[in-house]
Amino acid sequence: MNLPLNAKSKSDLLASPVAELRQYTLKPGRRETLIGIFDNQLIEGQETVGMTIIGQFRDLDRPDMFVWLRGFDGMEARKNALTAFYDGPVWAAWRDAANATMIDSDDVLLLKPAWPGASPDLSGSKRVPQSDPEEPSASSDLQAIVVIKIHHLRPGLEARFAKDFQTGALPVLAALGARPLAAFVTEHAENSFPRLPVRAGENVFISITGFASAEAHARHEAALAASPEWQAFEQAAQREFARPVEVLRLAPTARSLLGQPTPA
Repeated sequence: MNLPLNAKSKSDLLASPVAELRQYTLKPGRRETLIGIFDNQLIEGQETVGMTIIGQFRDLDRPDMFVWLRGFDGMEARKNALTAFYDGPVWAAWRDAANATMIDSDDVLLLKPAWPGASPDLSGSKRVPQSDPEEPSASSDLQAIVVIKIHHLRPGLEARFAKDFQTGALPVLAALGARPLAAFVTEHAENSFPRLPVRAGENVFISITGFASAEAHARHEAALAASPEWQAFEQAAQREFARPVEVLRLAPTARSLLGQPTPA
């Protein structure tokens, strides 16, 4: 088992002051090809130049979607790390093979932690070696999953919504079986690496939670629907939404750090 290559200490794995949520639309039937390239060829090359590959996932509801998160030490560090990687030998070697699987790779949200400490805590996570086989089918109800909810807010409401979510929603989610993993809001700074576009004009709050299985997540959603506390929070939150919440149900790939089952 391996720590991310750029992690010098436990504290390094608690900080991603800038992050990207990337959703790739792939050519039909090409997701496993991209996952093989990504997990076995592209992770270490990115982490060597200063990124943290937080997690990479199969979308359980969209068979041709690949979703992943990566973190940076800041906007200038993002520019430097991306320049080093995309001008470097690893991407040069695998760019054509990776791009051949994709229809669109421009669905990218630029993010920052929603409050101090809201970045993913990866301090207990270790990546399996490259030679390890892939995990069982992502559709298995027995596999741990990660759920990302993208809340589209009216402009200027991210900070208020984040505070309300932290104090009012997180305790309910945890009490009803969710494992809170991270929370982000839009980073409105200018894109420091314009060669890779990001979605401009977004105002989002993103919650990330973990569950032991898809079945456990379904039970959790049923419990939320029956919870007066949750219904009260949702009713108040509706006034702040610009459009409906997006829900991504995701199965971590074999070498994802985020979404590993909690040790017994």
